Amino acid sequence: MLRVKRILLTLVASFGLLLPLAVPSLASAADIETSLCQGANLQIGDDNCDVDQESAQSTVNNVITWVINVFSFIVGVVAVIMLIVGGLKYITSGGDSGNVTGAKNTILYAIIGLIIVALAQIVVRFILGKTNEAITSSPGS
Repeated sequence: MLRVKRILLTLVASFGLLLPLAVPSLASAADIETSLCQGANLQIGDDNCDVDQESAQSTVNNVITWVINVFSFIVGVVAVIMLIVGGLKYITSGGDSGNVTGAKNTILYAIIGLIIVALAQIVVRFILGKTNEAITSSPGS
């Protein structure tokens, strides 16, 4: 069990170290309109500064989607591994009630983790879809 905890901790730490690599892309995508207008020596409110806000928003949405997909993939792989570990613990428990309970809990928590990841994907896709609709139907565009 200690080995499994170390593996999970290593995976979480690795993801935590890789997450900042996506943040500069997110920040630069959020400032795309300002950068383009400044490069053309125009003011953001100026009529001559026609920057496609939809492309900037889609870039941000793509980065968010990518981060969520990577996170979901990692959690999905860990959950499947934990299902296998729980199954092996259950098989090798030898009828000991403490080991059987621990194995069942491992399997249960892995399944709950998979359900949470699936629901997170649904929620994120719903929110990104609604923000795209709001931007494309805004009166300014």
